[in-house]
Amino acid sequence: MASMLLTSLRSSPLTSVQAAQFAARSLSTSVHLRAQAKSKKTLAKPGVKNIVLVDGVRTPFLQSGTTYADLMPHDLARAALQGLLNRTGLPKDAVDYIVYGTVIQEVKTSNVAREAALGAGFSDKTPAHTVTMACISSNQAMTTGVGLIAAGQCDAIVAGGVEFMSDVPIRHSRKMRKTMLSLNKAKTLGARLSLLGSIRLAHLSPELPAVAEFSTAETMGHSADRLAAAFGVSRLEQDEFALRSHTLAKKAQDSGLLSDVVSFKVPGRDIVSKDNGIRPATMEQLAKLKPAFIKPHGTVTAANSSFLTDGASAVLIMSEEKALAMGYKPKAYLRDFVYVSQDPKDQLLLGPTYATPKVLEKSGLTMNDIDVFEFHEAFAGQIMANLKAMESDWFAQTYMGRKTKVGAPPMEKFNTWGGSLSLGHPFAATGCRLVTTVAHRLQKEGGQYGLVAACAAGGQGHAMVIEAYPQ
Repeated sequence: MASMLLTSLRSSPLTSVQAAQFAARSLSTSVHLRAQAKSKKTLAKPGVKNIVLVDGVRTPFLQSGTTYADLMPHDLARAALQGLLNRTGLPKDAVDYIVYGTVIQEVKTSNVAREAALGAGFSDKTPAHTVTMACISSNQAMTTGVGLIAAGQCDAIVAGGVEFMSDVPIRHSRKMRKTMLSLNKAKTLGARLSLLGSIRLAHLSPELPAVAEFSTAETMGHSADRLAAAFGVSRLEQDEFALRSHTLAKKAQDSGLLSDVVSFKVPGRDIVSKDNGIRPATMEQLAKLKPAFIKPHGTVTAANSSFLTDGASAVLIMSEEKALAMGYKPKAYLRDFVYVSQDPKDQLLLGPTYATPKVLEKSGLTMNDIDVFEFHEAFAGQIMANLKAMESDWFAQTYMGRKTKVGAPPMEKFNTWGGSLSLGHPFAATGCRLVTTVAHRLQKEGGQYGLVAACAAGGQGHAMVIEAYPQ
């Protein structure tokens, strides 16, 4: 696949010269977008409940090993849930169900949704369960909530996600675990001494978690590097996109646009009120970094990859009828969504390419109808590869069974408040950030339709159409 893609897509219209213009173009388009007259049809369907996003919040996203280092995942999740309660004034017993996502589970709180909900003060009569779907875990939490409301089972759902990379589970080796379990069952001193005598130095080597595919044993960064090479994405293009992400995130942060962030008083430490991974650099500084995965000739570096992040998010989803009855003014309608999956080896990170045309067709929309795009930025190379795949008739025909390409999003509508590369990527919390950001951007820019898309481990992906609530 790699050689075929490289030959066919090297002439993609997304050149490094254009990439260098991304930030400048994006920074100057909000007035133009607000000036556009919107007279598009609504996506409401007869006989189908309108489901709305009332509000969404998140803790500041921090680099792992920093201010949150001494906490536990449920502490962050609790903070996000409490922030949502404070933001919305929601009575704690008004929620019918809570769904929360997480990827790397803390063994002490395997159902982190329930523990965080109890800690946040929700009624102990409110059920809660935890979902996992890699980087689209909170997307799955939200759509699970949408399904419960659509089915008439619930009217008010809290969904969210949390990831805590500062303290991930590190296991003993399997041989050591077996020995320890056997020791626990041994009934005589002799049996215990025999087991202790069987321990070898190699048994003490721990099993460290890795962001790698179980089915292929390949790390995601290595896969991203191969994907970038397959689509002819240069190191320069990746560094330019990474710089764009940090530049736009810094501008959004300084302008007060990241209003979903709620301050959090970390026990024993200061109040945290903003993300700490936003660091615009220069192209010269980025160029000095060495490849992080495929050495020495790879193009994926620490700077053009998303970093390990601690953080949590939460959203309040309701039927429109319930929201209005409670006096809320919703931010957006949650409309059609899809999940996709493909080859986890050579197409691990192409979820947005596969999901976007499917959700547009389901909604009866085209790329031109979308005013706001928010794609998850796992790696700059992954984003650029997806954009090139979306611009390729050959890829659409050869791999997707489609007659024509779907087309790449215009960069002036794409991730204009930064993305996962700069804001951070707590695996299970990013989905809610994407959806809330789309809702806020639609309000700010006067758009009607937004599209969220993300890739995930396992070769999976997700996309959702969001419609602005009438102002």
